[in-house]
Amino acid sequence: MSPVQAQTVSPAVVEASAPFAAFVAEASQRFGVPVAWIRALMRVESANNLRAVSPKGAMGLMQIMPDTWAYLRPRYRLGSDPFDPRDNIIAGTAYVRELYDRYGAPGFLAAYNAGPGRYDEYLANGRPLPVETRAYVAQLAPLVGGEAPPAVVTVAAADPLAWTRAPLFIGASDRGPSANSAHADAQSRNGDTAADANSTGGLFVSRREPAGPR
Repeated sequence: MSPVQAQTVSPAVVEASAPFAAFVAEASQRFGVPVAWIRALMRVESANNLRAVSPKGAMGLMQIMPDTWAYLRPRYRLGSDPFDPRDNIIAGTAYVRELYDRYGAPGFLAAYNAGPGRYDEYLANGRPLPVETRAYVAQLAPLVGGEAPPAVVTVAAADPLAWTRAPLFIGASDRGPSANSAHADAQSRNGDTAADANSTGGLFVSRREPAGPR
């Protein structure tokens, strides 16, 4: 077998063997968020460390803040452990979907990092975003581009406006740096590579269902 042949691996095989592949695939299908986006966030947020905790308390693979977890847990019928890899990935991906539906790309990245309240201030009066947030968006924006997620069916709250009353939309508290020192984040919630960008396909179209924070 030639060296080239030996190094050629099917993308499907790579994904199947990647960390938490089954949970990432489930979240991607459930919320219509590309696998590459989820993996990029996991890498930048926690370096794929399921026990990661930021200085401000963001938890797990997707670095979810306690208040955000408290909001997402009943909304998406999750368990009691925010560090459970499946539930953390589901919660983080659900939040990405809701923020995407609210802000589009790349705005959802700024809201995920700085918190939606803080990003709303930026949109409303031009208050500059934190340096860390600008660096975070610059790192991930090339991956997400301007694609839009497809319409999907999710388990949403009975009250379609419930998300507007969630704690993270009432005042903007900044989130601390994530476990990955390459990006410090100020998110109140609570990078896959360019090669991963190919797997996003032309996957995203606007969704009509109720959206909430995240």
